[in-house]
Amino acid sequence: MKLNDYLDFHPDVENALKNNLPIVALESTIISHGMPYPKNIETALMVEETVRSNNAVPATIAIIKGRLKIGLTEKEIEFLATNDEIKKISRRDLAVAVSQKLSGSTTVASTMIIANLANIAVFATGGIGGVHRGAETTLDISADLDELSRTNVCVVCAGVKSILNIGLTLEYLETKGVPIIGYKTSEMPAFYSTKSGFNVDYRIDAADDIADILKTKWDLSINGGVLVTNPIPVADELELSVMNEAINQAIIEAENEKITGKKITPYLLSKVNEITKGKSLNANIKLIKNNANLAAKIAVHFAKKD
Repeated sequence: MKLNDYLDFHPDVENALKNNLPIVALESTIISHGMPYPKNIETALMVEETVRSNNAVPATIAIIKGRLKIGLTEKEIEFLATNDEIKKISRRDLAVAVSQKLSGSTTVASTMIIANLANIAVFATGGIGGVHRGAETTLDISADLDELSRTNVCVVCAGVKSILNIGLTLEYLETKGVPIIGYKTSEMPAFYSTKSGFNVDYRIDAADDIADILKTKWDLSINGGVLVTNPIPVADELELSVMNEAINQAIIEAENEKITGKKITPYLLSKVNEITKGKSLNANIKLIKNNANLAAKIAVHFAKKD
C-alpha cells in the first residue's frame, strides 16, 4: 500500500501542498478531551480562522474510522466534539487505530507524526506534554518529548502544561537535543503564566528568523523538531502562585480518585478549570489563538524558503 492509501486530505490542504502554500497543523485532542462542549467546537473553528487570517491554511488532524484526516470539515469537528467514544491517540496507538478502523483525536506526538507524513512543517498547539510531577517514582513522561527529538516538525506552544514539572521537562528535552526557542522572551512560559523561573535556550524576536532556523536545521540533516514557546499575552495570564495552588489541589484529588495514565491530563485540566471558576479555560483559549497566530506567521516565512 502507498502512504496516500492511509491519508485523506481536505481540498484546501491538498491545494496548499500542491502549490507550496503555508500550512499549519492543529491537533484534535483539545476538541475531544481538552475542553467542554460547545467551547471545544467554538475554539477549534476560531483557531482555524486565526490561521486563515494570517494567510496560511489550517490542517486540523484526526483519525476517523481508521483514516488519517489532514484537515477536517465542520461536520468532522462536531463528530469529535460530541462523541464520547473518541479515543486519545498517541504514537503507540496510531497503527492499531488505523488498522482497526477506529476514530480518535491526536495528541501532540501523533499530530507531529501525521503532519510529517503529510509534509507539513509547522504545528500550533496549546501546551505540550512533559515530565509529570512525581515522575521520579512513576516514570510518567509524555511521548511528546521523544517525538520532538525525532520528528521534523516545529511545535508552537505556550510551554509545557503547567500541571507538569517544567524543570525536569526542560532537562529531558536538553538530553534529547531539542532546541527550545522563546519567542520575544528569554524565560520559559508556564502555560497560563508568562513566567516560570526557567530559561529557554534561545530568544528569537522574529518569525522569519525562526523559519530560517528550521530550514537550516533540516538542511543540515539534524533530524528532530524545534520547540517554540510563545507566552500567553500578559493581559490574559493568570498568576503563577494561584495556578500552582489550584494544580496542587487538583493533583491531590486525582491521587485520591486513583486517576492515572491517559486520563490524568484531561482530569487535571478539568479540575483546575473547576477550581479557578472557568478562568483557566478562558486563558487556555486565548493562548491557543496566540500560538496559532505565531505558527501561521512562521509557516508563511518557511514556505518562501523552500
